[in-house]
Amino acid sequence: MSLLGENIWINGVIIIAGSAVLVFIGGVFGMLYRGIDRKLVAHMQGRVGPPIVQPFRDVQKLLMKETIIPDGAVSWLFTAAPFVCLITSALLLLYIPLFGLQALLGGFGDALLIVYLLILPSLAFAVGGFASSSPYATVGAQREMVVLMSYEFPLAVAIVTLGWRIGHATIANPFMFSTIAEYPIWSLVGPLGIVGSLILVFTLVVVTSGKGAKVPFDVAEAETEIAGGILVEYSGRNLCLFYLADIIKAFAMSSLVVALFIPYNLSPLVGIGPPVLAGIVDGLFFLVKVFAVMFISISVIRTGMARFKISQVSWVYIIAMTLISLVGLILIAVDLIV
Repeated sequence: MSLLGENIWINGVIIIAGSAVLVFIGGVFGMLYRGIDRKLVAHMQGRVGPPIVQPFRDVQKLLMKETIIPDGAVSWLFTAAPFVCLITSALLLLYIPLFGLQALLGGFGDALLIVYLLILPSLAFAVGGFASSSPYATVGAQREMVVLMSYEFPLAVAIVTLGWRIGHATIANPFMFSTIAEYPIWSLVGPLGIVGSLILVFTLVVVTSGKGAKVPFDVAEAETEIAGGILVEYSGRNLCLFYLADIIKAFAMSSLVVALFIPYNLSPLVGIGPPVLAGIVDGLFFLVKVFAVMFISISVIRTGMARFKISQVSWVYIIAMTLISLVGLILIAVDLIV
């Protein structure tokens, strides 16, 4: 075997092994955060709530349940949708910097790629609903598509604005996460730009809530209206895959907000030298940042609000959040001129 072929083989093994480790760690911390979220929300609402380890028990229980395919469903599509949803959600973790380290596939994609990848889990989710033959799932899938089309534009405006401003400070690809970490937006802008950047952070926080399909944006799974929507016919292993995909996607979306607007490591600031200790400190600091984003975008919002109607969700994203994100863009542009 030639040296080039051997290097390709070694790199392939590293990527495959690293991908498995990242997805496992992301899933574990995602479930841990989900348990903490449920506990915190329960306390904020005056309830006891389930134990923090409840998501782990839910996964174990679902894996033991029978997987049922309803009569009339497109069986192969009904079964494939949960796998595709989980795989595409896990793929996000390979392109987003995690635990203070470079992304595993960071050299092969940037923030614009993430915008496209974020569409795939929602599409798989909707396809599973359409393939189930249930009228409730069909309504839920239609709602999922409406919500997906609603929040894509403000999400794109926030990321493109960030890259556009960084592009004025460097000739490197401004959408690469390594470039974003080297040129944080807060060090490039003045007072107006800081206000505009805060507006973009707010935009992504609201989009994160919608991406996580949590109250008030969980219209596609509204139990009291459409009996669970897309998931009404899913059970056992297939339901478990959707459950894990939802957890991983929420963790990835929060990590994206951190990578875009809080790309700082703690070890250089406190002067920690040993690489191993610095890595541990930066990893823990990353988890704290992700938890803060998830707490604000998911726990606080769903505690203080009731579920929106589908028309209200569309209005919030297409009208309100789009205009708000454009205001952030204008402020950053004006800050650059003045």
